[in-house]
Amino acid sequence: MSEEQKKLLEQQLWNIANELRGKMDADEFRDYILGFIFYKYLSEKMMIYANKILKEDGLQYDAIKEDNEEGREYLEAIKEESIDKLGYFLKPSELFSEIAKKGNAESENEDQSNFILEDLTKILKNIEASTMGTASEDDFDDLFSDLDLTSQKPGKTATAKNTLISKVLSHLDVIDFSLDDPKADVLGDAYEYLIGQFASGAGKKAGEFYTPQQVSTVLAKIVTTGKTRLKSVYDPTCGSGSLLLRVKREVQDVNVFYGQELNNTTYNLARMNMILHGVHYQKFDIKQEDTLEHPQHLGQEFEAIVANPPFSAHWSANQLFMGDERFSQYGKLAPKTKADFAFVQHMISQLAENGIMAVVLPHGVLFRGSSEGHIRKYLIEDRNYLDAVIGLPANIFYGTSIPTCILVFKKCREHNEDVLFIDSSQHFEKKKNQNYLRNQDIDKLIHTFQQRIVEDKYSYCASLEEVKENDYNLNIPRYVDTFEEEEPIDLQAVASELVGLDKEIIKTNNNILDFCKQLNISTPF
Repeated sequence: MSEEQKKLLEQQLWNIANELRGKMDADEFRDYILGFIFYKYLSEKMMIYANKILKEDGLQYDAIKEDNEEGREYLEAIKEESIDKLGYFLKPSELFSEIAKKGNAESENEDQSNFILEDLTKILKNIEASTMGTASEDDFDDLFSDLDLTSQKPGKTATAKNTLISKVLSHLDVIDFSLDDPKADVLGDAYEYLIGQFASGAGKKAGEFYTPQQVSTVLAKIVTTGKTRLKSVYDPTCGSGSLLLRVKREVQDVNVFYGQELNNTTYNLARMNMILHGVHYQKFDIKQEDTLEHPQHLGQEFEAIVANPPFSAHWSANQLFMGDERFSQYGKLAPKTKADFAFVQHMISQLAENGIMAVVLPHGVLFRGSSEGHIRKYLIEDRNYLDAVIGLPANIFYGTSIPTCILVFKKCREHNEDVLFIDSSQHFEKKKNQNYLRNQDIDKLIHTFQQRIVEDKYSYCASLEEVKENDYNLNIPRYVDTFEEEEPIDLQAVASELVGLDKEIIKTNNNILDFCKQLNISTPF
């Protein structure tokens, strides 16, 4: 698919999404449209897989009769293989195209034969139920819980709601997702585009589920430096899973994706996003819980860790955590009102010896004192895990304009005598009210990181002794001097100019006095 065709698909899906919008907030109609797209994806995957099985018999899956013995035998055999291969099962009558046709059929009587809301609700529940007791159960459990067809958001009456949803399904039904092309990830790209569009209109809520694509790319390129394959990648605050999937693009293969997400709606979105990008259900393990309070992957180590935790979030900072292996060695906990270093400590505890960790944080982590200063010092002086500090432009995240940074950690550092500082805060493009990293900005940043290049006013390798002399304050301007010297001022020229201005003022005042005299009015001075 060409870039032009890809853009057309993205625009088609966005136009369909706006059909649903009405008076709903961006995050509300997001749940509906992404849920319907995912349902269509599952249906088409089911159809493609079943037709491969039936090819030798010269049959098409949607032609199988569900109400006779032969048809039921076929379905039972296909279901067993589908559950194992795809992780779920749909009958021919439950396919997206079938329900879309029914919803848009001309009704010639009053029995509302084109009423599909109950059918649709039942089908979505059946998809989840088909996985019960199987290896994919956790990955499909309550997956469609946010697609609430009993809500009045899509329409105040059942008829209005049915009309709108049927129309949306009809528009989606004619779009070709090209799922039979194993090399194309057309739908995955379009899905990412939609998530980004929703994020741009979601204000502060955007940070709950989406990391801007250009920032995700930087993090992904950092943690895959020198690697073509990864055993595992982990995101403890995975949102929609976009950051994990961005890592997938940078290597040939990732064996398993791990993630945890607090928000239930976003957790569902992450699982959908994984499946829709062709990640087999056995190759991802996404959990829903509070990562700091109730971690779900303790005891495991990961080769790559990426994260964009909520900035300066609150957490309990309960003293019981001093007995937790994630925090006990530091001697102090991150403050209750700023959990930034608590997330860092959590991730460090699960970083493999050969692993790389990159995390986006607010600038305050670089210089704040008290317990945060103590933790920062321990990470640098006692453990020597900090590899790089990268400053990003302000106003690059949705919902906040604050400047941010990326901290890079390694347990086995190749350059263990210094810390690399990069100031990319002035390298961006401004579009409307948002700043963006351009491809050249990303390339320059990554090349500087990977080659540890020192460049005037951009990057600097500070020795551990220098960092110590600065009392472990990592504020980037302490190490990268971006001061632009102003041109020298010619004071004699300025003095001469002022004398000239005084003469002009006297001349102007005399003119005003003369005018006032001629007009026989009082002078203003």
